[in-house]
Amino acid sequence: MTGFSTLFYKEVLRFWKVGFQTVAAPVMTALLYLLIFSHVLEAHVQVYPGVTYTAFLVPGLVMMSVLQNAFANSSSSLIQSKVTGSIIFVLLPPISYRAFYLAYVLAAVLRGVSVGVGVLLATLWFAPLQFVEPQWIIVFAMLGGGILACLGVIAGIWADKFDQLAAFQNFIILPLTFLSGVFYSIHTLPPFWQLASHWNPIFYMIDGFRHGFFGISDVSPWQSFTIVTTCFVLLSALTLEMLKRGYKLRA
Repeated sequence: MTGFSTLFYKEVLRFWKVGFQTVAAPVMTALLYLLIFSHVLEAHVQVYPGVTYTAFLVPGLVMMSVLQNAFANSSSSLIQSKVTGSIIFVLLPPISYRAFYLAYVLAAVLRGVSVGVGVLLATLWFAPLQFVEPQWIIVFAMLGGGILACLGVIAGIWADKFDQLAAFQNFIILPLTFLSGVFYSIHTLPPFWQLASHWNPIFYMIDGFRHGFFGISDVSPWQSFTIVTTCFVLLSALTLEMLKRGYKLRA
């Protein structure tokens, strides 16, 4: 496991040495979302009985931060290594594809969770949270971060330049994230968009994560857990297969 621990340490150090940019900046962005949306909608919207809109919004922003930063960490690391040519120094040592997968995914999850905890601590001043079922908070944070970390590895391997990675993020990750119920309950949507939301796996991550705080959600947390776990297993298998074949990594 020496190869894994070294690569994992390298990936963690990569984002931690610029923590002001990789951790503090996303926390500030989430705070701006909270201040704007809560100021505009707090007096007009109540999604769940007894839950203020600001309190409803906080878990969504926390989970959104976890997902976006987990994806950003693994994808940016790989594309930078490929563009600069330094990926060769990772491929030459006898590091198994499983160790490669674990190092990149776990480091990405760690960054996502670090940002999520930062957002949670920063937003506790704005709304009281209940933490009714904390086990769901942990489960969905880990699984959600793992899924987006796998997607980041896939995108980083697939992309040959920064433009392609930006397109993957702007046209796939961002729409799925913003249309997942971060800022609203899907029950407030027209029937067509409610149905469309049920095909968005990120909706189940957000909804299950929010259930851990309030004990209330749009769908059963067990249904969300089943769907999210299935997505994680499938994406992990795809990521491992790409790494095993050396797709776009080995000439």
